[in-house]
Amino acid sequence: MTGKEREILRKKIVETIGRMEKEVERLEEATRPISPENAIGRVSRMDAINSKGVSEAALRSSRRKLSSLRLALAKVGSPGFGICTRCRQPIPPARLMYMPESTRCVRCADR
Repeated sequence: MTGKEREILRKKIVETIGRMEKEVERLEEATRPISPENAIGRVSRMDAINSKGVSEAALRSSRRKLSSLRLALAKVGSPGFGICTRCRQPIPPARLMYMPESTRCVRCADR
């Protein structure tokens, strides 16, 4: 991976981290407890509880991705960045641009 590709990727990671931080904030707001004293109907309360559960799952996923992106940002300048952790072959730059947190090539990720 060339220095220019690394710089482009670093910018993409920083940009994606910013978006993910906003998404985590939005999901944290959506997962706040539902107060039992709210004057909403039983069906509406069940719908709100279901939506809260979906938001909690999305929040966990977003936090994992944000953590992986921060790790990728820390490693983007190191010589081992962009090398598959399983087969030790270079990860294609297109995959890294699409999923900067990738640590495996497509072939090894499918296994």
